[in-house]
Amino acid sequence: MNRRGFLATSSVLAASGTAAAAQGIPGGTHLVERRSDFDAASFGRVLGRPARIAQLYEAVVFRPAVLSSVKNSFNGLQFGFGYAPGDIAIALAAHGPSAVYGYNDEIWARYRLGEFFKLTDSAGAPIDSNTFVRKRAQIDAAADPDDPMGMYQDSSIEMLQHRGLVVLTCHTAVEEQARTLVKGGAAPAGATATDVADDILTHLIPGAVVVPSMVATIAVLQAEYRYVYLAPEL
Repeated sequence: MNRRGFLATSSVLAASGTAAAAQGIPGGTHLVERRSDFDAASFGRVLGRPARIAQLYEAVVFRPAVLSSVKNSFNGLQFGFGYAPGDIAIALAAHGPSAVYGYNDEIWARYRLGEFFKLTDSAGAPIDSNTFVRKRAQIDAAADPDDPMGMYQDSSIEMLQHRGLVVLTCHTAVEEQARTLVKGGAAPAGATATDVADDILTHLIPGAVVVPSMVATIAVLQAEYRYVYLAPEL
């Protein structure tokens, strides 16, 4: 069964698969994303927007504290160094296990990502949804940056996106994870790795940008867009 046929007929994926097929698959359906499948115009528009300073965080090992580091970058640049909020661009290059930051709750639940990839909360329980996305504070540019309940201390992905974060999703990582999920028995019966990859790529969090290969993207962002690279060990 081909991947679009699976998405259209599976009792598990049918509800979302029909719309996904109609909209196309971000990054295409090949194992290795082709230039013709890459939305280079959107990539350049989003990642190349005018900014006085641009920073790139690479995250491979799943350590959510990286989001607090991103928050600290925004705060330090804005309040310490005096950069205007619109002059700051930060990208999160999350691949490997950290690619799951860019997957929506439906994908987390369908493939039991927390259980399968051993992603646990502070109590050691598997994380069953993308708890890192939803903002906890109200958007208020006049908020006190020292207020622990204010927007400037909110390290959620939604709030960081509001402040200028771009979450990147690696097409290669998705394809590799899809094969692991099928091999490990986490995918619906009858699903192939390419079916699962399509499912993930059409159920990303709002604003996620699919790139062909994260390690290649990091080089392009540094060489062509002058992003400053950082890979914190948290």
